[in-house]
Amino acid sequence: MDLSLEASLPYRLLALLVLAFFYGVYLAKQERQRRRGIQTMQIGSRSDAQTRTVERLMSIATVGIVPAQLMSIGFGWSHLPAGARFTGFCVALLGDIIFLVSVLCMKDSWRAGIPDQDRTELVTDGIYAFSRNPAFLGFDLQYIGVMLMFCNLLTGMFTVFAIVMLHQQILQEERYLTAAFGEEYRAYQRRVFRYLGRRMNVTLKKRQLSDAGDRAAGFHD
Repeated sequence: MDLSLEASLPYRLLALLVLAFFYGVYLAKQERQRRRGIQTMQIGSRSDAQTRTVERLMSIATVGIVPAQLMSIGFGWSHLPAGARFTGFCVALLGDIIFLVSVLCMKDSWRAGIPDQDRTELVTDGIYAFSRNPAFLGFDLQYIGVMLMFCNLLTGMFTVFAIVMLHQQILQEERYLTAAFGEEYRAYQRRVFRYLGRRMNVTLKKRQLSDAGDRAAGFHD
């Protein structure tokens, strides 16, 4: 009998808390912006067919995954060992935290979908200095974490579908932001990775390479 901490945790409760926190943040932010006269939900507002199609598929994926997750939790459909389930909880919790921080850093520029007329500011500080899409990263980690806690064919299929569609949405938003902000956004792209990480400053990197070369030359002399 496995009496380890990982095996004894109440994964149903933990998964429900992860989902409640995540979607609580989402709805609370949406409600706060509504009270300030800001329309958060902009999915499907663009006139071009490709954008609308991707956003609608993304909506189907991100809405459909919720009942799939809840069914899996309710029926206890899990086919992974306790260690993987504990890892899943940690990953999902990290996703919650990243999503919360990204929403807070975005302030009133946060939108769901690509706006048609609504112009927002380009946010590049806070967590956005280390990820161009931390909110999407939070979604992905939450999906993956819950899937590891309650791994079955249903959650697996919806998780893959949702992550693929969120990535397609990211690519669309990158094209929109490039058109809207031009060189400012292109410079940001060169500086910060799409999901996580940032490039070393080119000038600083050259200086470090030069210093390393000087030290090597001095050593050989």
